[in-house]
Amino acid sequence: MDSLLFLCARRVVAQRPLPALPADLHPILFQAAFLDGRPLVLRDLVAAWPFPVLNFQRLVGRRELLRDHPCKLCVQAVILAVVAQLRRQLEEPGHDASLRVLDITGLPDSAPGRAPDGMSVWSGTVALAKACVEVSKHQREFQRRGSKRHKGRSGAATAAAAPQPPGVDVHADLFVNGTSYGILRDALQTGAAGPLRLKCRELQAEELSASGIVALLESLDPSFLRRVDLRFNNLGLTGLSVILPHLSRFPELRSLKLQYSNVDVRRPTPESAIGIRCLAGQLGMLPSLRELNLGSSRLSGNLRQILCDLQAPLESLELAFCSLVPADLAFLSQSFHAPALKRLDLSGHDFSQGLLEPLRLLLEETSASLLHLDLMECRMADSHLDALLPTLRRCSRLRFLGLYGNSLSTAALKDLLQKTLELPDLHLVVYPFPVDCYKPEPPEPPESDWNFEEPVDEELLAAADAEFCRMLANSGRADLVWTSNPYGHGALDFFSL
Repeated sequence: MDSLLFLCARRVVAQRPLPALPADLHPILFQAAFLDGRPLVLRDLVAAWPFPVLNFQRLVGRRELLRDHPCKLCVQAVILAVVAQLRRQLEEPGHDASLRVLDITGLPDSAPGRAPDGMSVWSGTVALAKACVEVSKHQREFQRRGSKRHKGRSGAATAAAAPQPPGVDVHADLFVNGTSYGILRDALQTGAAGPLRLKCRELQAEELSASGIVALLESLDPSFLRRVDLRFNNLGLTGLSVILPHLSRFPELRSLKLQYSNVDVRRPTPESAIGIRCLAGQLGMLPSLRELNLGSSRLSGNLRQILCDLQAPLESLELAFCSLVPADLAFLSQSFHAPALKRLDLSGHDFSQGLLEPLRLLLEETSASLLHLDLMECRMADSHLDALLPTLRRCSRLRFLGLYGNSLSTAALKDLLQKTLELPDLHLVVYPFPVDCYKPEPPEPPESDWNFEEPVDEELLAAADAEFCRMLANSGRADLVWTSNPYGHGALDFFSL
């Protein structure tokens, strides 16, 4: 229920222009204007912002509020208001403003169908980059005009020595691909010393060359970056060896995601051995690294060599579809990473064969710390889950369990539900369609008929879902969600663990 203060703030922002108001009411007015979708009011509030910092998440509140409300026009309005403020400061040296930091980190990516007017991280990155370039261009034009007005060497020196506004640092999470690369590179390179300066907290880059990624990394503030996410870049070991040395200049880098990097070392060669040693050494140069994602890299038998130089234990390790072998899991069980792991993703491995016992031993070692466990599409049947269940029950801090895509029966899932009710922190289980809810294999349809039914029996599936819901209701665990939908829940982020 909304507070009386918030309800009053909504009444105030419904009119424009705003009346004169005390400074301490600006935060609640900003929240009301943002959640009600009033971009013009937001521009007025930012223009008169009385504090040195404007932090979106602190002002608006929970990420759910940001995610469920249209925000594209509102975010753009705030950016435009900051640009207008800086242009005015350039042209009117006596005019000053309090705002020094605009923090828009943590804005969730817009979800299609949830908020049609939401702003994606990509479009937010482009909007910020264009704003930085525009303000830098205006600054250069203003300085040129000043030089022309003051003829002669002394006049030029006076113009150049004119005091510059302190400017605004924009803290943001940036997403770049081939389409937005040029404008972001220009913003980082030309705006570094300008009035509007991008400070990247998290960088996600897709489908870029190694040289392009290096150019962006070299332009970032080394003191602020905490995550680099490189995916679908087809880098291979050679490309990674070009990029990773440039990460050692970021002392706060805690998270590195390298999924879909086209790394395949299943067949050892002299070149791959050199590449692995190089990769291990470069990872070892990242003293703050706590999260590593090597998803879809083919690492069979090489996990020890890759992780051997890390200076501190990892807390999050994602190795989905990495073609691991028993020796890899055995190493992980005996390493100093195991008792520190909070998140573990081993999806896409065949635990119906020789990996099951190494997995059980690994879970024994992680049981005191593990919060998030992904075992999706792992070819597990009822007998395999039954073998793991005693160990899973010892993971006393577990919050998330992902089992989607495994061949489990309704009876096995009911047993899992009943026996994991004792885990007090477990809040989300993503389970597979039970194998007994599938229809018998349909006959081969005619080539011209593409409208044959899906193999899941919707009635049986609905009955199984209802039974799970009944068990949850009777247990008193209203906080525990069981779902067969693997999408839309939002991954538990490492920095919120």
